[in-house]
Amino acid sequence: ERLTELILREIEHARNNKPARLIFKANALTDKPLIALLYEASRAGVKVDLLIRGICCLRPGLPNVSENIRVVSIVGRFLEHSRIYYFHNAGEPQIYIGSADLMPRNLDRRIEVLFPIREASLIRSLREDVLDRYFEDNQRGRRMLPDGTYERLKPSDNKPPLDIQAWLLNQRHLREDAITLPHPLSEFSLD
Repeated sequence: ERLTELILREIEHARNNKPARLIFKANALTDKPLIALLYEASRAGVKVDLLIRGICCLRPGLPNVSENIRVVSIVGRFLEHSRIYYFHNAGEPQIYIGSADLMPRNLDRRIEVLFPIREASLIRSLREDVLDRYFEDNQRGRRMLPDGTYERLKPSDNKPPLDIQAWLLNQRHLREDAITLPHPLSEFSLD
């Protein structure tokens, strides 16, 4: 219900000529009422960007239905479990994270938790360092076409190759190198 409320709020923002955008990262999108609501958002002028790793029953780019929707799938080394739901909210962004995919079993028949990120710097980091970066992947990323097929994304002339999972691993290693913490088992001998 809360997800529906937040999408309806973005639709209302768009209808009132305020900035409106949704970015969802999940493994699956199969829930028919949610798909219908995303189509309504697109028709209202909400920009909808979907990172859907696996099955996606929504079709982007259909005239007068989903022209404002982009779907990208990235399948790489890792089975990703992060679900991130971004709402632009007319310049007061909100992000919810959790475990729920956009499927009837998750939305209607299970107890799933999505929780808000409240810290502005974390919201900005999740948006810029995670979500925006995923859409820059031009090595493993595939864009869904209106007929449901996918085309592999390729680097443009002015963009270097980017594999998001490799980039995230590298960022992790850079942070680990910058902060030296003792390993929790370092004081124990394995002899």
